[in-house]
Amino acid sequence: MDRKPPDPSRETRHPADGPRKGRGAVGNPEGRFDQESRRREHDGWDLEEEEPRLQTVVYADAARSILSHNDSPDVPLSRSLNPYRGCEHGCIYCFARPSHSYLGLSPGLDFESRIFAKHAAADLLRRELAKPSYQPEVIALGSNTDPYQPVERELRITRSVLEVLREARHPVTLITKSTLVLRDLDLLQAMAAENLVRVCLSITTLDGRLARTMEPRAASPLKRLATLHSLNESGIPVTVLSAPMIPGLNDSELESILEAASERGADRAGYVLLRLPHELGPLFETWLDTHLPERKNRILKLVRETRSGHLYESRWGTRMKGRGVFADLLHQRFEAATKRLKLNQMEHSLDCTRFRKPRDPRQFELF
Repeated sequence: MDRKPPDPSRETRHPADGPRKGRGAVGNPEGRFDQESRRREHDGWDLEEEEPRLQTVVYADAARSILSHNDSPDVPLSRSLNPYRGCEHGCIYCFARPSHSYLGLSPGLDFESRIFAKHAAADLLRRELAKPSYQPEVIALGSNTDPYQPVERELRITRSVLEVLREARHPVTLITKSTLVLRDLDLLQAMAAENLVRVCLSITTLDGRLARTMEPRAASPLKRLATLHSLNESGIPVTVLSAPMIPGLNDSELESILEAASERGADRAGYVLLRLPHELGPLFETWLDTHLPERKNRILKLVRETRSGHLYESRWGTRMKGRGVFADLLHQRFEAATKRLKLNQMEHSLDCTRFRKPRDPRQFELF
């Protein structure tokens, strides 16, 4: 893994458009801040050439701070920590894709093949928690990109962050769609015993074939359900996130996803309607053209019905759930299903009172 490139935004590596095995995006369009646009032209030669395998490259992210603060009224947690920028899972619907444009990279294939790892995340977190002014609030770990994506198996950044949180008795919510979370059962069990952790498993579909196309490098739906069951059996509270719900594609699975998760021990649930901000709209349209052309028009028509005629609407209060007849019906279905399955019946708040400041590693010990 190349962890110290000169400048990844200046590298001339522009993968050709077209579906690639194990990748979600069909192409690598320029980001919204790019000053140049690229277009692929046929040279007239009808020679079959196999595209080289697109390798994942990991760069060092020289972040100077690690906690992000959120004041959006429709997001329940105000603090988040993301060990990685970009995500190798390659989910075509990922709302974080446009963030790669800030790096001068494409929200397409670049987002899932050029990963930035925050190697100093644990040290930065320790320093933040050790500040005299710090007051504990639940931290969402992985709210933007998955903290247990494939590179975590080697880099173990997420585990090092959990070790700091465990030492400080600090509450955390983990959001993932990976089975790798089970590697850290020892830490999670210890934290769960003190009401310091909850794991949120994202399950978008129970259709393995659709999952392989829509989220190619994430764990299969059956493996995610098995992970949910293992977490519950280990005494760790689990939430199922049926997110995103895509009108005309997977929304019919809402009840079956909730039922399967409830049977395996989930006690809370949530859902989010598909969000297509910035470059994600065209990326999703191209994906539909490639994989589901016969359903494209209906899916996009339903999406627009929930977004006042647009592919996306960023207004607080409606951006997560949408509005209109379809959005209202989806909300009613979710409420009816969670009530029938006895999900979300009780409020569950993690404990912030156990927090104790860790020692700042930059301070010298007196004795």
